[in-house]
Amino acid sequence: MYKQKYDRVYNFSAGPSVLPLEVLEKVQADLLNYEGSGQSVMEMSHRSKEFKKIAEDAEANLRELMEIPDNYKVLFVQGGGHVQFAMVPLNLMVNSKKADYIITGTWAKKAWKEAQKFGDAKAIASSEEDKFTWVPKVKKEDFREDADYAYICLNNTIYGTRFNYIPDTGDVPLVADWSSGWMSEKIDVSKFGILWGGAQKNVAPAGMAIVVIREDLLGKCAPEVPTYLDYKIHADNDSMYNTPPCWTIYVAGEVFKYLKSIGGIGVMEEMNKKKAKKLYDYIDSSELFKAPVAVEDRSLMNVVFVTGDPDLDKKFVAEAREEGLINLAGHRSIGGMRASIYNAMPEEGIDCLIEFMKKFEAENK
Repeated sequence: MYKQKYDRVYNFSAGPSVLPLEVLEKVQADLLNYEGSGQSVMEMSHRSKEFKKIAEDAEANLRELMEIPDNYKVLFVQGGGHVQFAMVPLNLMVNSKKADYIITGTWAKKAWKEAQKFGDAKAIASSEEDKFTWVPKVKKEDFREDADYAYICLNNTIYGTRFNYIPDTGDVPLVADWSSGWMSEKIDVSKFGILWGGAQKNVAPAGMAIVVIREDLLGKCAPEVPTYLDYKIHADNDSMYNTPPCWTIYVAGEVFKYLKSIGGIGVMEEMNKKKAKKLYDYIDSSELFKAPVAVEDRSLMNVVFVTGDPDLDKKFVAEAREEGLINLAGHRSIGGMRASIYNAMPEEGIDCLIEFMKKFEAENK
């Protein structure tokens, strides 16, 4: 059975997902008494000087790691993607009441459906007819010039695809959901009006979204929009308008410190590319396993693969679990297998998975 320190299994969950062991050890050490304060962060007032420093350090380190320009605000917002699906149109679909969406998977489609409640949300491209196995290539001319914003999901957790380019939207602000790719590779924040991501993939426990928003996009909400759903409220109050997700912010801050300690996002990106290449290379050489995604659009974070036999897929998942390789079942909507190999998945986990896949293939030819 494949095990790590503390008898930990290799967890390939798509989210909530694995966190760096170094961070978990630090969190464990801090749990009862955070740095001599005599209290846990879970018990700490969000107005206290201790927590204020935690939040300020988390934002400062995030800005440094992602090289976030000064004219962008960083917001820590309760809730996950479904809240952002509504907040984006409520805050931005305010002039022409038009928005253009590229549909590359379940989450982009859900965001598009939500935006239709508030205005003319148009799907300008989609790969749904091919079960989202590729990412559409769009040009500036494909976007409506008077659209209030354009929207994409940069990494598609369920289907294992990613944008290998940033669409040119001209003067139309580009909004991107980067939940399952957050901080996995370097990205030019200035290309986006809003770049947001749920914390539960690469950053922290579930319950929070991080929103990086250009300042000129703040303050556009209609008066009837609920106060908490106005980005400007969060920006004006340093994400402290109400009690924030304190524990999640704290863990995220520790993850940012960890990323800095290993050399930053550029180093992490090279590690992720190495892990993904190793796994895809094996799958491509296999006679049993296949990756259905177009090669140029393959995700670095979520590797989807199948045997072609649903019963054999289920057998693989069950036997892998017995060996300490857990959460390898594909999303319930498509079946098959999915190995989510986020930042915190060590290369040794990939090696163990490949070793098991070879064994399984030999026994099930």
